[in-house]
Amino acid sequence: MLDIRFIRENPEVVRENIRKKFQDAKLPLVDEVIDLDARRRAAIAEADQLRSERNSLSKQIGMLMGQAKKDPSKLQEAEAVKAKVKAQADRLAELESQETELEDALHQKLLLIPQIIDPSVPLGPDDSCNVEVERFGEARVPDFPIPYHTEIMESFNGIDLDAAGRVSGNGFYYLLGDIARLHEAVLAYGRDFMIDKGFTYCIPPFMIHGNVVEGVMSQTDMDGMMYKIEGEDLYLIGTSEHSMIGRFIDQIMPADKLPQTLTSYSPCFRKEKGAHGIEERGVYRIHQFEKQEMIVVCKPEESRDWYEKLWRYSVELFRSLDIPVRQLECCSGDLADLKVKSCDIEAWSPRQQKFFEVCSCSNLGDAQARRLRIRYKDENGKMQLCHTLNNTCVAPPRMLIAFLENNLQPDGTVLIPEVLRPYMGGKDRLIPKR
Repeated sequence: MLDIRFIRENPEVVRENIRKKFQDAKLPLVDEVIDLDARRRAAIAEADQLRSERNSLSKQIGMLMGQAKKDPSKLQEAEAVKAKVKAQADRLAELESQETELEDALHQKLLLIPQIIDPSVPLGPDDSCNVEVERFGEARVPDFPIPYHTEIMESFNGIDLDAAGRVSGNGFYYLLGDIARLHEAVLAYGRDFMIDKGFTYCIPPFMIHGNVVEGVMSQTDMDGMMYKIEGEDLYLIGTSEHSMIGRFIDQIMPADKLPQTLTSYSPCFRKEKGAHGIEERGVYRIHQFEKQEMIVVCKPEESRDWYEKLWRYSVELFRSLDIPVRQLECCSGDLADLKVKSCDIEAWSPRQQKFFEVCSCSNLGDAQARRLRIRYKDENGKMQLCHTLNNTCVAPPRMLIAFLENNLQPDGTVLIPEVLRPYMGGKDRLIPKR
């Protein structure tokens, strides 16, 4: 959410940013918020003037009532002033009601205006314009066929989609045996990987209030993702970023406690509404999964460096599991409204012979901090907004697809990289059951 003063002083900059994001339908919002802001400030100014006059008139009434003891004609003057105070009180109540209405309308409009994107973001209307920046590891195509990921899992008796469909419907799964153990091993490895980088491990609440949802994501994303708990002001989180950033709502952070570097585990729940929908056959896009996340809350001057560090952590982690990856810079039209800059880390799929997303790293600037009032005092004692960043550490079962395909052998076994073996009871490979 942008500062209204910035919009007021730089309306064309805001309009140009909307055009760069290919959201021309939002262009009228700029004039609308400027008009609402002007009306709100006018109401505040008039109300302040009336309050000032009320104080003066109250003193005048007191003086006239005192004089009326000697001069009864002053009583009539006092009554006239009282009538004026009453009329002003009615007008003041009307103005205060207007202030509240205008403030709410302004806030709702401001939530719809996208954050100013970083100048380095490539321009384009959708993800087809995302730009490959760099590849890490050799993307090999083996000389034997790679089965579909659920078929690999089934060879280890590791997945049951039919039972999940009967119990919960599409978009759910049972993981079993070695595949379930591998799932947990990857999460545990991701946790320890981030702890070794100096991050604090957290397990957050898996439900959050509506005001926190509004603070961490756009309305469009909220409608397409979040499950609401019926009859309560609670939503199931779509990622632990939501509750982790919400942890700092209304907080003034000590400057010497920044940056906050956190890695959090949670289940994630998503409606997955939209064109992509739920994957009918596999576990690439589902309603429920688990994830290890990276979260940073920092000073504004530090956020660019942290953005670089976070996505490079993803590359390092995936390469340690023998998975080739690439960094893909997200274009302007593919950025969610709160993001300043974002990139995907995509893993190589030998079966499809293409890359697919496994991590998403985002710098949100002060967008979430402004909405949630997350601040700190700088060296001059001035209040400043923090910057927030997040990145996926590991998110199985999607990450398992990349792992299984890239470590599958011609005989159907799956090699376990050395770094993962302590989490798999020392096993160096998985042996198919059938």
